[in-house]
Amino acid sequence: MNLERRTRKIFLACFCLSISFTTALGQNLHVNLYGGLFNYQGDLQVKQFTFSQSHFGGGAGLSYDINNHFSIRGIALLGKVSADDKYGRNKVRNLSFASKIYEAQLGVEYYITPLNEHALSPYLFFGIAAYHFSPYAYDSSGAKIYLSPLGTEGEGFVSGKNEYKRSQVAIPFGAGLKFSVTEKLNIGIEMGFRKLFTDYLDDVSGTYVDESLLLINRGAKAVEMAYRGGELTGGSPDYPVAGTQRGSAKNKDWYYFSSLTLSFGIGTKGTSGKKSRRQQFGCPVNVL
Repeated sequence: MNLERRTRKIFLACFCLSISFTTALGQNLHVNLYGGLFNYQGDLQVKQFTFSQSHFGGGAGLSYDINNHFSIRGIALLGKVSADDKYGRNKVRNLSFASKIYEAQLGVEYYITPLNEHALSPYLFFGIAAYHFSPYAYDSSGAKIYLSPLGTEGEGFVSGKNEYKRSQVAIPFGAGLKFSVTEKLNIGIEMGFRKLFTDYLDDVSGTYVDESLLLINRGAKAVEMAYRGGELTGGSPDYPVAGTQRGSAKNKDWYYFSSLTLSFGIGTKGTSGKKSRRQQFGCPVNVL
């Protein structure tokens, strides 16, 4: 066997090994798409789920099957949460907020019954996520006002009240159910909770800060957005006394994502009656 022929054979063997490795990896790799509803729970919305104040969101990600029961996954999501006192219990306060949610998540899925053995498989998941939010509201003239810079409860200028960070960490967890349509395609539903470590997703947490102090440090717009009861017909125009309850700092805010899922497997698993990738490319049995 001359050197040129041997070199070609070694190159072909290396190529076939790379195809085999990619195929083996691809059999366990999935592209996942998510589409559903974002909901919020906090000082402006005590219910966990509402259709009237929910918003559509979605995302995409990858997952890799470690074995028949465990998978690791990464997801990027974009959504929106909002709430308004006119739908809640404290209508006289007349506050509202909305915020886009940008989330990047890394987690683990546990399948109770493996999909490669059952058509239906319930699963649990948990992980860690980084997310960004920036609450805003519309003033009486319809202008969009971002609330965090206003320090509506004295954040940033009252002792003991620091400005809240708009990029934070959350703990995502929940459950889902997947149905195996084909060897490569799964559809399902998922309900995901987000445990947050802030009470300012809605810019409402504790008590009203002194009106004159807020005016001096953040201006008239901050005073206007901190208390809006005077905008209501018959509402009180008087700004509440400093220390009056504005929200409840005992319980942190939450947001939720309920979604439909599509999962596409990458790669082709070997089946009886079909040639393997090694056979399709005419890979040699012996290299030398």
